[in-house]
Amino acid sequence: MVMSATSPLPHNPGPSWGYSFLLWAERWWPRWFFRLMLMAGTWVGVALMPAQRAHSRAYLSVVLGRPPGLQDVWRHFFAFADFLVLKLRTGRGAAVRCVLEPENKEAFEALLDSGQPALFGTFHFGASDLLGYLLGERGIRVSIIRLRVGNSDDTRLLGQRFAERVSFLWVNNPANLLFDLKAAIEAGDSLALKCDRPEFSGKTEPFHFLGTLRLFPFTIYHLALLFGRPVVFCTAVPDPSENKLRVIASPVFAPDPTAGREANSQAARAHFQAVLARLEALVRQHPFLWFNFLPLNPEAPAIGR
Repeated sequence: MVMSATSPLPHNPGPSWGYSFLLWAERWWPRWFFRLMLMAGTWVGVALMPAQRAHSRAYLSVVLGRPPGLQDVWRHFFAFADFLVLKLRTGRGAAVRCVLEPENKEAFEALLDSGQPALFGTFHFGASDLLGYLLGERGIRVSIIRLRVGNSDDTRLLGQRFAERVSFLWVNNPANLLFDLKAAIEAGDSLALKCDRPEFSGKTEPFHFLGTLRLFPFTIYHLALLFGRPVVFCTAVPDPSENKLRVIASPVFAPDPTAGREANSQAARAHFQAVLARLEALVRQHPFLWFNFLPLNPEAPAIGR
């Protein structure tokens, strides 16, 4: 989908006032009552969003290995509603405690402490959407690549809270995006982008994920090779029992300036496949935290498998 600068903005599902109402209700209603209303409202969402409901069923049938029941679909919707509330609360100023898991912690911390601009990749999984904003709290200036939508109070509030360190690059007008990316990188910004939805990427490649070869955006690695920037992926799993986010970092991929482009490309593919293998393990462990209410990434063509 290509949109011109004058095209109307897309909208998230639900009424235009929905996010504002959630934020008001979460703040003023007793927690137990708000929780009950959020659960009831999730059933309304399941009933009134047939496309998202169908995509949820299709995804859950793959990851669960069985036909999902209506309760499974509700749990999927409710997990997203829960995370949306967390984003709104964070945008309003609530503290978010992140705990970096031991795997790859040392290399990730070293990259953050180096001050070197980097490419931070993530996915529509768990609380990963918050991580680009929280990088600003580490003193990193970051440009977040996002789709601008007309009813996204979570993005607006988070952008306001972290405005000193965080800015946005909008993919709505792809013709200008490459120039914006180049300008941000040359200004010394890090980039944060999600790498699971292929609709806005002209660079997709096949990788093993959820039982078959599927097409994923590969743009982050093309940018890494073009500008000589390291790549690291982060995902975040909410831990409500301790009111924290468990952050899982990947190994750091750094292009080798002494190697040829093909050698670096092969190393990049191996890195991303390892990232997706770790993501798949997390998705199978937490199946209701995959927040893509869209068709699963398309299977790669049979030729070349």
